[in-house]
Amino acid sequence: MTTDIEKNLLLTIDIGNTNTVLGIFRNSELIVHWRVSSTVARTEDECWILVKMFCESGKIPFESISGAVISSVVPNQTIAFKRMTENYFYFSPIIVDADLDIGLKILYENPKAVGADRLCNAVAGYHKYSGPLIIVDFGTATTFDVISSKGEYVGGVIAPGIETSAADLFRRAARLFRVELKFPPKVIGRTTESSMQAGIMYGAVEQVDGIVKRIIEELHTKKTVTVIATGGLAPILLNETHTIHHLEPFLTLDGMRLIYERIRRKPCG
Repeated sequence: MTTDIEKNLLLTIDIGNTNTVLGIFRNSELIVHWRVSSTVARTEDECWILVKMFCESGKIPFESISGAVISSVVPNQTIAFKRMTENYFYFSPIIVDADLDIGLKILYENPKAVGADRLCNAVAGYHKYSGPLIIVDFGTATTFDVISSKGEYVGGVIAPGIETSAADLFRRAARLFRVELKFPPKVIGRTTESSMQAGIMYGAVEQVDGIVKRIIEELHTKKTVTVIATGGLAPILLNETHTIHHLEPFLTLDGMRLIYERIRRKPCG
């Protein structure tokens, strides 16, 4: 039997190029989350099996989930998860894109070109920290998103992700091998492994600090610019950078929740 506290749960589905993260919210609290690979082209039935398995492992009753929101940069998986919610939960999910009223003015020349995950990050970041704000997301790409003090999505930067760059290096260089992505004791390596780790990890740090500093210079603002980080490798890089102030590991999921709540509050018609 579903108790009152278990009713009206929200399913969030963040589909990235590398990983898909699913979360369950009770009001504003993320009560459980799971991460799986996005490399598998799942059918709607396979999506259901995945969600069902996770819910059972987390003791989440299916009937307690009353809404869903999808943020996706993988179109075929957007369709599969959308059909899954319609056919198994019997409601349509909210799908995040630039056509939604997310509460931020998008200054991108083509707003539809902004990834859904970046919009979610911007909404959650501005909700918690206001602006001016820079959000660094360490994913398949390392993205930098800029939000003004007026709540405007100004634009940003898209750079190769740390794992993406490293994988390309391993693939192209015949005598180099895959290494663990962690900081070596010193920048100057005494082994091939530590030399590669230094180049990958400290190179990523300098990329972040350099781009953040250039963004701040370009903003020409006297206000303090808050810089936050999210994404899988953010915790590892946080203490090595000089520009990141806060870590927000579930920023995208929280932004999805906020967008869902905003859309649901709007009157129909």
